[in-house]
Amino acid sequence: MLQKLSKYREQHKIIFVPEHSALLIIDMQRYFLDERSHAYVPSSSPVIPRIKELSNTFLKANLPVFLTRHLNNHQNAKLMREWWKDLITEENVFSEIIPELSLPSTMVIKKTQYDAFYDTILEDLLKEKGVKQLVITGVVTHLCCETTVRSAFVRGYKVFFPIDGTATYKEEFHWATFLNLSHGFATPVLIKELQKCLEAYQNGC
Repeated sequence: MLQKLSKYREQHKIIFVPEHSALLIIDMQRYFLDERSHAYVPSSSPVIPRIKELSNTFLKANLPVFLTRHLNNHQNAKLMREWWKDLITEENVFSEIIPELSLPSTMVIKKTQYDAFYDTILEDLLKEKGVKQLVITGVVTHLCCETTVRSAFVRGYKVFFPIDGTATYKEEFHWATFLNLSHGFATPVLIKELQKCLEAYQNGC
């Protein structure tokens, strides 16, 4: 997939700069990642250890890591309820972030819509920490991840979007998202590429 998207990388040539970056992990909740949930994303299992490893690398480099937790009630759901016929309420045990990503020195941001910037404190926190670049991972690729990437772009953030760091229900959804976002909104990468840059940054290179 990355090879097919290489022309867009070459066209923009945006360089990942760790000291200006933050990691944003979208909705890694049991609702999407527990096999007992009706909304389980089957392709998510190999993504979890990759995101955890990347999170740990960011934290070791003293770089910010944020997680989102999607939560709704009848007042803030808007079209989410009508569209999906279901709400992820805070009382639902499946709304919890999976234990693998309950990491120290991270902040969990509650959100109510696909867009992690919508009616949240995310942008204020990014500005406070001087963040200019975002690495966005998580679920679901073509819904909350994609919407947040687009929203980050229009706010002026350079986005790096790992093709092996998100998951969704169908391969065509995944491919369509990366094709569109690589064309107009984000740089497609592999997690190992980011890890290499982060490790060099830690070592003072």
